[in-house]
Amino acid sequence: MPRNPARNTEIRSEPHPGMGVEPAESGAGLLSVLMPLFNEEELVATSLNRVLAAPLPEGITLEVVVVDDGSTDRSPLIVEDLAREHPEIVLLRHAVNRGKGAAIRTAIEHAHGEFAIIQDADLEYDPNDYQGLLHPLLEGEADVVYGSRFQGSGRRRVLYFWHSFANGVLTTLCNMASDLNLTDMETCYKAFRTRFLKTIPLRSDHFGIEPEITIKAAQRQARIYEVPIRYNGRTYDEGKKIGLWDAVQALLIIIRYWVSRDIYLDKGARILDTLAHTPRFNKWMAEVIQPFVGSHVLELGAGIGNLTRHFSRGRLSYVATDIEAEHLARLRTRFQNRPNLQVRHCDLTAVEDFAPFAGQMESVICLNVVEHVLDDEMALENIASTLKKGGRAIVLVPQGQSIYGTLDEVLGHHRRYSEEELRGKMERAGLRMERMIRFNRVTRPAWYINGRLLKTQTFGRISLWMFDRLVWLWRIVDPLLPWDPVSIIAIGIKT
Repeated sequence: MPRNPARNTEIRSEPHPGMGVEPAESGAGLLSVLMPLFNEEELVATSLNRVLAAPLPEGITLEVVVVDDGSTDRSPLIVEDLAREHPEIVLLRHAVNRGKGAAIRTAIEHAHGEFAIIQDADLEYDPNDYQGLLHPLLEGEADVVYGSRFQGSGRRRVLYFWHSFANGVLTTLCNMASDLNLTDMETCYKAFRTRFLKTIPLRSDHFGIEPEITIKAAQRQARIYEVPIRYNGRTYDEGKKIGLWDAVQALLIIIRYWVSRDIYLDKGARILDTLAHTPRFNKWMAEVIQPFVGSHVLELGAGIGNLTRHFSRGRLSYVATDIEAEHLARLRTRFQNRPNLQVRHCDLTAVEDFAPFAGQMESVICLNVVEHVLDDEMALENIASTLKKGGRAIVLVPQGQSIYGTLDEVLGHHRRYSEEELRGKMERAGLRMERMIRFNRVTRPAWYINGRLLKTQTFGRISLWMFDRLVWLWRIVDPLLPWDPVSIIAIGIKT
């Protein structure tokens, strides 16, 4: 039985845009239909009954999260009556009208399904299309699926030329901003993996949520598919609400997110995404480590693949791992065309996760991960267990507890290491120290100033952009600087 929170919850003040609840575990096999509602008393009952009757793929059950956005007619009362008969309907209410985007945000926060579909409360879209929308998600091919009203095999009512023209213009501009080739960005029917959707900060209150969510999904490198759908559009006399001002707002939203990047709720993930745009620095780090990497490699804590792309080339086998579901999804997307590369879940302190790799690996790469683990000695023992005799563990950690600050806290660091501490823990794990490399002295003053004195919690994109373009200089200067580095890289050999 699907979960059924309070069916009629007054939401007097919702969370600030982009500051929703922590993503909950999504219910496997549950589809959350997200329905924003505003003054649809003539249609909402029929719309909900069509949703409840919609054919679904085998094993999929349904919850319908209706958010009444300050209706002034009988719409919420009609939904209340239906919810008494159908426990899969959940009704939430905004005290005042906030807009479609605000209603969708509230619905997302209260969705429990593995998958989610946006469904308007009118009759323009046909829930019989749910199976087609869900298919790429169920097959594991997609993170997001758009139902296109303009693909050839869908049926649609022929209506306004200028409305269609504006839709085409906005879709084209959004495609330019997101580097996609969608045929229908403004479609209501968008289906998602719910876990993915809950990690995106959505800030638009009105119809601008359509281009916002599209651009942000593209910036996250989500796998986006389109399928044809039926469309029975209505006229303005019949209650159509979107108008010229909504098109102008959508245009402004496209421009805003074309030139900015705001794609993660989690602060640590935002920092990782920022660092993904320092390719010269990442290449420098990779080149320092590259000589110690063998042909059969296990990478622990691969994140979103900033360094995986350097290390995985030319290997006989490469296993990229992480514990975050969204990181694993992005890794699969990013490296789907590399047959030598597997993506696996692996917890650094879970012995059972390491059993399949026992004694098989020539190299284990573990960069900026061990400091996140409370029991780091167990983590190092697990690393050692996967190596062949003579295999190498390459472990990069932050150096120097004296510069521990807010940047470390945001990134989830439990500690920074001294060389002596790291050496001792690796040797106790059965890893003889071959070499200790001091890496990145040049940013230590900035790390101290920002993390200890200014107590900042992120990196500035412009300053990182400038820093990255001067990496050629930092590589020359770094060995000459007299102070300790930001990081140390230990190369340990399995005894």
